[in-house]
Amino acid sequence: MTVTIRFLGAAETVTGSRYLVESDAARVLVDCGLFQGWKRLRARNWTDPRFDPASVDAVVLTHAHIDHTGYVPRLRKLGFRGHVHCTPGTQSLLRILWPDSGYLQEEQARLANKWGHTKHQPALPLYTRAEAEASLGALSPTPYYETFDVAPGVTGRYTRAGHILGSACLSLSVGGVTIAFTGDVGRPVDPIMLPPDPLAPADYLVTESTYGDRRHPPEAIHDTLARVVNAAVEDEGTILVPAFAVGRAQHLLHIVAELKGAGRIPDIPVYLDSPMAITATGIFCQHEEDHRLSRPECHVMCETARYARSPEESKAIDASSGPMIVISASGMATGGRILHHLRRFLPEERNRVLFVGYQASGTRGRLLVDGTDELKIHGQYVTVRARIEQVHGLSAHADYRELLDWLATSALTPRQVFVTHGEPGAADAFRRRLGDELGWIADVPEDGQRYRLQGGG
Repeated sequence: MTVTIRFLGAAETVTGSRYLVESDAARVLVDCGLFQGWKRLRARNWTDPRFDPASVDAVVLTHAHIDHTGYVPRLRKLGFRGHVHCTPGTQSLLRILWPDSGYLQEEQARLANKWGHTKHQPALPLYTRAEAEASLGALSPTPYYETFDVAPGVTGRYTRAGHILGSACLSLSVGGVTIAFTGDVGRPVDPIMLPPDPLAPADYLVTESTYGDRRHPPEAIHDTLARVVNAAVEDEGTILVPAFAVGRAQHLLHIVAELKGAGRIPDIPVYLDSPMAITATGIFCQHEEDHRLSRPECHVMCETARYARSPEESKAIDASSGPMIVISASGMATGGRILHHLRRFLPEERNRVLFVGYQASGTRGRLLVDGTDELKIHGQYVTVRARIEQVHGLSAHADYRELLDWLATSALTPRQVFVTHGEPGAADAFRRRLGDELGWIADVPEDGQRYRLQGGG
């Protein structure tokens, strides 16, 4: 039986994960993400997916992040009607992530039409909130460690990836070939997440390489956060934290609760201004299989912040001043309520913007981290006078050393490794290390490249 894999996203970039696995009997898409970051990447969300969506038997998701799942409603709009496999934790998160993504698509189209920032008349959403909600019915959850049927002649099995709630590594068996997909891999020691499981034997490995050329610096996270908060308090400023609604927001709430409890930072107001993050925080405590926190610790985490659910409550934050912490989405400042807060707080020197996660090329977050003095928000340039801070130790991605050590403990002797989900330099650096340290044959696939796979490795 002929088995192939084609790389249609997260190849030569860190976004838009899509891997098409085909046999004589089935066609399966592993991950189905939106492209984010540079405009030329985002434009790919609108182009031909390079396969017939109606011909795909099933989609298998590794975790809930939109760059891995956010294209599914569009795929269904184009004719896909199969099951979308995921873990129970991923299903819970997608109930909030997909409708929110649809809403943001509609809002972006509305604003583009309002301000005339569009070449299309009128600008249309990639998909609507209603279409995203309808897609939830296709989800088919399976717990970790259980084998499930994916398509004719194809089975899957999830193990824990330790990245976010519900995140999984996938073992896919098709036509006598076993392919391991790491998805996004968490760190061996995380403030709240359990570590990734070792991988089982596989003929081929598809691995992420987000930090394939970097180590996370040794950093005492509590000390760093306490320093940033206390300095802002002394300046009577605001600490604005763009944070991923799923995972990073909960990390922050837990650490802030610990710092307050230990008296290391003053009891200033903390706002969680993201309806999605608010809901995700509640969901987090419902999935004890994925994290380290006890029920009392979850309770304290949930009570640390004041929740800004409505637009009016969000606007009230911008009308305030003085020492406070505002945690809002999105984590790379690509959209959401964080943009309104950046417009309000960036022009003042007393304020801080604290980044606590990876900032992809082409995002506003990356521009701020790289030192831009102006930032375009809602069609207007905003002067950047606030201090820009970055914490690396809260990353939900393993660095290259942590990835290599994890892979070395797995029962793997793959025929070939495909290095994906990394910017070109990071992916190529990790490819070299896989060969030098583990003796594995590794390649960085080009976008659209197809490989024929053989079993029995």
